[in-house]
Amino acid sequence: MTYRDYKLSLLVRIFVLFLSIIIFVLVIQKLDFGLNILKSIIIAALLLLIIFLSVRSIFKFTIRRYTEMDRFFESIKYRDFTQWFNEDSGPKDIRELHRGFNSINETIKTINKEKEVQYLYLQKILELVNTGIIAYNIDSGSVLWVNDSFKQVLNIPTIKNIQFVKKRNSKMFTDVFETSHLNGNTISIDSENTKTKILISNSSFKVKDEVFKLIVLQNIENTLNQNQAEAWYKLLRVMTHEIMNSIAPISSLAESLQNKIRLSIEDANNNQVDTEDLYLGITSIRNRSQGLMKFANTYRGLNKIADINLSKAPIHTMFESISYLLQPSLKSKNIALQFKLDNPELQIDLDASLIEQVLINLILNAVEACKNVESPLIKISAEKNIEGVAIIKVSDNGIGVPNEILDKIFIPFFSTKKNGSGIGLSLCQQIMFLHKGKIQINSIENNGTVIQLIFD
Repeated sequence: MTYRDYKLSLLVRIFVLFLSIIIFVLVIQKLDFGLNILKSIIIAALLLLIIFLSVRSIFKFTIRRYTEMDRFFESIKYRDFTQWFNEDSGPKDIRELHRGFNSINETIKTINKEKEVQYLYLQKILELVNTGIIAYNIDSGSVLWVNDSFKQVLNIPTIKNIQFVKKRNSKMFTDVFETSHLNGNTISIDSENTKTKILISNSSFKVKDEVFKLIVLQNIENTLNQNQAEAWYKLLRVMTHEIMNSIAPISSLAESLQNKIRLSIEDANNNQVDTEDLYLGITSIRNRSQGLMKFANTYRGLNKIADINLSKAPIHTMFESISYLLQPSLKSKNIALQFKLDNPELQIDLDASLIEQVLINLILNAVEACKNVESPLIKISAEKNIEGVAIIKVSDNGIGVPNEILDKIFIPFFSTKKNGSGIGLSLCQQIMFLHKGKIQINSIENNGTVIQLIFD
């Protein structure tokens, strides 16, 4: 609508100018400058004045718009967005133009305010984070921006130019500012006779013709110390768990043998000691003690395959050892423990001590699962399938494992038991990995569990 009014006003002025020129031409042709020269000159002058005024009107009408636009662009050029253009007086199209200029100015001011708020917000965040950040000009060394965390990590009060660090500590300057850390590195820096481990990375960026370097670093000394302490704590929990799993049946078996010997001492005629039984019990205690010692040594480097001692182990011997070790304690809990071996001559390449530790772990877990069921039963079996793969199975008729946590039970330190350490099954899995085998579990809640040790 405004553009149409502008066009109409311009066309009217052009029409008036055109009409004035035509009238001037016609009048000039009819005037007789010879008879009445004064009158003719006056009429011609008036017509020329009208033509001049028409041209002047068109010129002012047109140039005023360009003048207003020039004022606006001049204010934009010098970033003066405070200028206000009159919207209340003047031609309608000029007022509309002023409204557009004012709207643009307000939009730019709003954008600038938002950018300023974002900058202050980002600056505040960077000030509060524990990560040290600095950006500086590579050529001059002048610092563009630095937060307090960076100064705290390097233990410097202030920094306007990185050369200040060079004068203060040349080695630190070399390690932090001159060495490339594009992929991130861990370095140690010396500050006031103390060494601090930091994680550092850097990158470069260009603004116009200036190249800047951004360095990000973080003090990881406390984190490393905390992780180390937690690792030791977890290691102690693992060792305690595994040692107790072996000591408990040893203690139970030793107590049973002690009672037999005590009764024999009190009444040798009616309570004769079965020397073979005594020999088997002591042998079992010795074997499990040796296995426990080997486990402790092996656990220190469980990730080293060379630490396991693979040999063809007769499975019936292992089953007899475990049976003799655990039967007394399971019998007192009214839990049946059965061993099934279709091929008595079956031998598997494994580390007998470690796999015995795995089986003890799995049996003790099965005992926990069977505590509150009727006629609790734990079965241990071993066989080779048609493909020649050796498999040892541990099954029970206990409460089973809920489906929602079935995929979590091998995660270290995950446990559903109130006082559980959550490392037994994880350790079993690691031992099977050392044997280049795997451990699989199938469980139905309230219907028992089957765990398979597969030796590929």
